Amino acid sequence: MAWSFPIGRLFGSEVRVHVTFFLLLLWIGVAHYQQGGMPAAVNGVIFIIAIFACVVAHEFGHALMARRYGIKTPDITLLPIGGLARLERMPEKPGEEIMVALAGPAVNVVIAFALILLLGAKADMQSLEALDNPALSFVARLASVNLFLAIFNLIPAFPMDGGRVLRAALATRMDRTKATKLAATVGQGLAFLFGFLGLVSGNAVLVFIAIFIYLAAGAEAQATGLQDVARTMGVRDAMITRFETLGPQSTMGDAADALVRTTQHEFPVLDGGGHLRGILTRNAMIEALHAHGAGHPVLDAMTADIPTVPLNARLDKALDHLQGKGAPAVGVTDFDGRLAGYITAENIGEVMMIQQTPEKPKKHSGKAAAE
Repeated sequence: MAWSFPIGRLFGSEVRVHVTFFLLLLWIGVAHYQQGGMPAAVNGVIFIIAIFACVVAHEFGHALMARRYGIKTPDITLLPIGGLARLERMPEKPGEEIMVALAGPAVNVVIAFALILLLGAKADMQSLEALDNPALSFVARLASVNLFLAIFNLIPAFPMDGGRVLRAALATRMDRTKATKLAATVGQGLAFLFGFLGLVSGNAVLVFIAIFIYLAAGAEAQATGLQDVARTMGVRDAMITRFETLGPQSTMGDAADALVRTTQHEFPVLDGGGHLRGILTRNAMIEALHAHGAGHPVLDAMTADIPTVPLNARLDKALDHLQGKGAPAVGVTDFDGRLAGYITAENIGEVMMIQQTPEKPKKHSGKAAAE
C-alpha cells in the first residue's frame, strides 16, 4: 500500500504502518495534552498504541487461520481506521471463509477475557464511553475496546468480518458471485444507516466508516465478478503480445528511448534466451532517471521475481498473482519457458469491459428482409 513502510515481519507477514497513523497519534496526543498536560498526552498515546496492537493481533488471527488453508498473507498494514491483512486470495469454500472471518474477532474476545480474568479488568459501557478518561482503569478500557471490536466486526456489513460470514452462508445456497452481490448490497444498506446516524449525532468517525464500507463493498463485489469472468477465459485472450523488451545490458537511457517510442507503461527485461528477468515500470524508470541518470542499468531498477503462468493457463491464475501479490505484471511463457506475452491489471480491465459490452444486433440487408 502506498504511503506505508515496513516495521518488521511476524509469522511470515510483513507488518507495515501507514503514515497517516502517526497523524492519529499526534491528534490524540495534542487533544489529551490540552485536557491534562503531558501525563494525559502520554497516557492517551500509549492507550491508542495498545488498541492498535490488539488490532494487529486481530489481523494475524485472519492471517494464521488463512495459512491453515494454504493462503499466505504478504503484509498487514496499520491504518488510522484499523488494520488491513492482504491475503493472496480469499478462501472460496464457505466453511473456510467463515473460519478465516471469525478468527479475527475471536482474537479480540480472547484478549478481553484474558484482561478480565488475569488482570481483573471490568469491561462495561462506562469504560467504553469514557475511553479518553485516564482516571478509569487502563486495562478496563482496553478490555471494553476489544469486546467492542469483536462485536462491531461481526455486523453483517460486507466486507467486514460479519459481512464475509454472511457471504459465505449465502454461498451455500447460491453461486459465489450472486452471494457477493447480495452481501455487498446489505453492506451498502448498512453503510447508509451508519452515515445517517453519524450525521444526526455529529459523529464524523461513523460517517467515515460508512463511506469506507460503502466503497469497499462495491469494490469487493466488482473484484469477485471479475474473478468469475476470468475463470471462463484463458491468458491467451488477454495477454499483450506486441511489445518492446529490454536486455540485461540495457540502461535507463535505452528504457527512456523505448518509453518515448511506444505507448507501453512497462517493459519486460529478457535474457539472451528470451526468458523473463523482470519488469521495468514507467514509474520506476522515471525515479531511476532522476536519481541515477541515463547510464544506470535497468537491472537495478526493475521489479524482479515476476510471477509467470503457462500459455494454456486460465486467466484467473494471472489475476490471482496481480491481486494477491501486487505484481505490476504477470508473464506468460511458452512451452520452452520463453516470454510469449504479459498481462497487467489495466489490460485485464479493458478485456472485461469489452466482454461486458452487449453485442449490437446485426443489420439485415434489404434483400434478406424481403426474402
